[in-house]
Amino acid sequence: MEASRAMWRRSSRSSGNGECVEAATLDVGIGVRDSKAPDVGHLNFAPEAWAAFLTQVKAGSYDR
Repeated sequence: MEASRAMWRRSSRSSGNGECVEAATLDVGIGVRDSKAPDVGHLNFAPEAWAAFLTQVKAGSYDR
């Protein structure tokens, strides 16, 4: 799917401070963009790389 027509989703854990990222399934993989500047562009990740990242997040690998 083209980025402009994609269904971008924000994490349910995002706070109201505006510092969020959005993700969408695209033809080229998973798109990730800044919710404050969606027109600036997005990063593309292979589905396997995105899944590995989410696994690490859920395991607490990036907790402060």
